[in-house]
Amino acid sequence: MANIAFIGLGNMGGPMAANLVKAGNSVCVFDLVEAAMDAVVQQGASKAATALEALATADTVVTMLPAGKHVAGLYLGEEGLIAKANAGTLFLDCSTIDAETARKVGAAAAEKGLEMLDSPVSGGVKAAQAGTLAFMCGGTEAGFERGKKVLEGMGKNIFHAGDHGAGQIAKICNNMLLAVHMIGTAEALQLGANNGLDPKVLSEIMLKSSGKNWSLENYNPYPGVMETAPASNDYQPGFMVQLMLKDLGLAMENSLATQSSVPMGALARSLYASFSGKGNASRDFSAILELFKNQ
Repeated sequence: MANIAFIGLGNMGGPMAANLVKAGNSVCVFDLVEAAMDAVVQQGASKAATALEALATADTVVTMLPAGKHVAGLYLGEEGLIAKANAGTLFLDCSTIDAETARKVGAAAAEKGLEMLDSPVSGGVKAAQAGTLAFMCGGTEAGFERGKKVLEGMGKNIFHAGDHGAGQIAKICNNMLLAVHMIGTAEALQLGANNGLDPKVLSEIMLKSSGKNWSLENYNPYPGVMETAPASNDYQPGFMVQLMLKDLGLAMENSLATQSSVPMGALARSLYASFSGKGNASRDFSAILELFKNQ
């Protein structure tokens, strides 16, 4: 299979790297946290002392980083991955960042004759662990065809959204909608509970009616309704409120740049910002239900 350098082993990156090992790839990992590397080494990966050391023997590089500044810092410049990469190296950046940075880094890779995809993910930690993530990719058709073979080791739904940056645009659109329907689901369930309805019964009714949506079906925000949901585990993430707030911020920045009207997205960001500011930043984003429960 592929010789892969995987850089960034957080809650998502760690299980993603482990799944690439399980798929039969040779994986060398790097992260600033030694324990995060050791956890994947136990799954069969090797580890490097630096990102450039991991790059040295790789034909494919996968990165999972917190923000655009980290992606630009790692890839660009005389000591960046692009400058130091071997001919033919494929880059897959799975971070969720601003589209402009993704375009800039993609263009730098293209100038050196290298393929790069911005490949942000959807599905959360459980999907990362199960290898069922969705990938939204931006880049050339040739790059996508190469990258798809690697991404299939970590996900089951892999889309080519368009040129560089398109994957990031698809991700912020998706997560803006996710925030909106999670909030709508939470307030509807709480309204029913305030009127004496059993939230589990109400959920069953809405799942068979026009209110059916992903949050209701797969990630119910009301405690005790869905045993496997974070809501039934004291809202342990999952997908943290602060990460949803980050994605909504990216959506709002892009809406201003493109003069797009996103009133529901703006309201969702405002509600998540208020909720985060009350000490909920590290809780699962479905805990937004408590914003309505405590009114």
